[in-house]
Amino acid sequence: MENQSVPGQLDLLSLGGGPPSPVSTPHVTPQSLPQAAADRAAAARTLLIVDTETTGLDPQLDHCLEVGVILFDVSSRQVLAQQSFLLPVEANAAEAINRIPASATTLPQPWRPALDYFQSLLDAADVLVAHNAAFDRQWFGRGHLPSTEKSWLCSMEDMRWPADRQLRSRPSVRDLALAYEIPVWAAHRALTDCIYLAEVFRRCDDLEQLIERGLEPRQLMRAQVSYDQRHLARDAGFRWNEPVKGAWARRLSLREASTLDFAVVPVDPELPLAS
Repeated sequence: MENQSVPGQLDLLSLGGGPPSPVSTPHVTPQSLPQAAADRAAAARTLLIVDTETTGLDPQLDHCLEVGVILFDVSSRQVLAQQSFLLPVEANAAEAINRIPASATTLPQPWRPALDYFQSLLDAADVLVAHNAAFDRQWFGRGHLPSTEKSWLCSMEDMRWPADRQLRSRPSVRDLALAYEIPVWAAHRALTDCIYLAEVFRRCDDLEQLIERGLEPRQLMRAQVSYDQRHLARDAGFRWNEPVKGAWARRLSLREASTLDFAVVPVDPELPLAS
């Protein structure tokens, strides 16, 4: 059981690398973000909304078999281009989920030219956006998918959706679509999920601020709450035992951490993570 926290405090690692200690919560505003982060936010004019379907969850063993992307202009809230294509695989253990038989991926279709066009869309984008970006980004640079150095923004973990939408802290893409009154007609196909996100973005009056705050530097932090206070961490979107064993953890920016009603401490990079 953790020691009881002091509300309104933030634990930070000292610059010298010493152990974390409670300090008063700093006053953090978007204007006080590091200049590099502010520049990235200002430069996020064109988004590439990305979704992948895969044969499993392990990029070491499994393969990407479908890619869907939408090139989206932030200022006009318009779709500029979209693309979806299959990549050939020998087997698909996830067919029950994505309903893509491996045999369909080997039917004649121009997937190699599709990859060339996909690269041109990557080149045109300022930021890549995915719902659960940590999953999608790990397939890039493996198999047929090109690697990319572009910044990623996660619409599930990094973007904080308005409270009046009454969403969970980590909503599914379908919950997000329904919250913005977008009909949901299918699931687990790459382009379909991209369309949901694009339609949500078109309806966001505050999209620029959502992107700016979503691109703030984040660090994995552990909630300093007692057993009786665990509901505070849960309600704030922290997850128990994932990815930190025996702790409530979540990736946060300094601004987000400063708004919590309990203390947090940055996670030691050498701390064992849940497998």
